[in-house]
Amino acid sequence: MKAVGFKHIYGPVLSRRLGRSLGIDLVPFKTCTYDCVYCQLGRTTDKTIKRKEYVAVDAVLSELERKLATGDIPDYISLAGSGEPTLNTCIGELIDKIKSLTDVPLAVLTNGSLLWMKEVQEALMAADLVLPSLDAGDEYLFQCVNRPHKDISFEYMVNGLAEFTKRFSGEVWLEVFLLAGVTGIPSEMKKIAALIKKIGPARVQLNTVSRPPAEEFALPIPPERMYALKEFIPGEVDIISENKEDKVHIFASYEANEADILALLSRRPCTAEDIAGGLGIHITEAINTSKH
Repeated sequence: MKAVGFKHIYGPVLSRRLGRSLGIDLVPFKTCTYDCVYCQLGRTTDKTIKRKEYVAVDAVLSELERKLATGDIPDYISLAGSGEPTLNTCIGELIDKIKSLTDVPLAVLTNGSLLWMKEVQEALMAADLVLPSLDAGDEYLFQCVNRPHKDISFEYMVNGLAEFTKRFSGEVWLEVFLLAGVTGIPSEMKKIAALIKKIGPARVQLNTVSRPPAEEFALPIPPERMYALKEFIPGEVDIISENKEDKVHIFASYEANEADILALLSRRPCTAEDIAGGLGIHITEAINTSKH
């Protein structure tokens, strides 16, 4: 008999940043503070800064307990998914309860747009790792690339990132998503680099388009160009790539089912190889299920 599917939990995902990451979705699909031109999930359908209890803590914990009981232990538990997780007012309570449930490190993948709010900063303090974003060096390109909610200014966002990073006892890994001919040019990288110095993350992770974006004009930067742009950035810098040699070898200890695969695909575009690696199944099973 197939296991009952999960409503809020998906994966593990074979993440280029976190290894095998078990995702938790805290908001409805495409409920976000931004409408980024590069988003692999398409256009935002509910652009908001209204925080509320989109998903109940007890419902998430019940699913997480069932998932961990399978014996398949991920490298990270990630609060991420198909929207902006900090929009959920219960995120702090959930982090605390997950930390009391398991020793698996907990990461929060956020666009960082609400970190100027003290209550959002406080909610994330118990996490092990926070991965926010900075995709532009000024207000103009912030509006062009991230298309934020009208009540989010570039200044508020950057100051929130800097203040949170100084207060947070865990590590902050700042993702910088670059677009060819827009932000991936020396003049813009110099602006971004100055802000990175102000924010002070433990490491910076440069990324670019690798899956179909929300807008056709959001174009990727070739690997050799990414390495050249890396030289502008101070401190520890990673290039997030799709290279096969970066893949992690997986040996899962439980049997993934169709519901697991469909839950993963509903939140993240994946190749058959991604599915097989994350869920620990044979690639032919991933191909057959993803066709249905």
